[in-house]
Amino acid sequence: MTAPMEPLTPEQVLALPAMPPVKSAFAALNISEGTGYGLIRQGQFPIPVLEFGRAKRVRRTDLLAFLGLSPLAAAEVQSAAAATTYDAPGVQPGASAEQPAPTST
Repeated sequence: MTAPMEPLTPEQVLALPAMPPVKSAFAALNISEGTGYGLIRQGQFPIPVLEFGRAKRVRRTDLLAFLGLSPLAAAEVQSAAAATTYDAPGVQPGASAEQPAPTST
C-alpha cells in the first residue's frame, strides 16, 4: 500500500485544472493511491470519476463541492492567500505598505 501524497491546501485545490487526474483528487482528500484506486474499483469513490482511455479524471467542481469549497468560500480563500503581511523590523503587524514619509520640523 502506498502512502498518501502530500495533502493539497485549499489554494492548491482551487488552482487545479478543470479536469485534474485522480491522483490530484487523492492528494486533495489526503488518501493514498491504493485506497483511492480501491474505492474507484468498488464504485465507492466520493465523486464521479471519468475515464478517457486509461486516464482517470475528476471534475474540479465536483471535488470543490465535496470538500465544501463553494465559490464564495473559494473567493475568501483566494483573497486571504493574496493578502500580504509586512514583518519588517519597526513595522507594526497589519500595517499598510504605504506609510507617510516622516517629516522633520
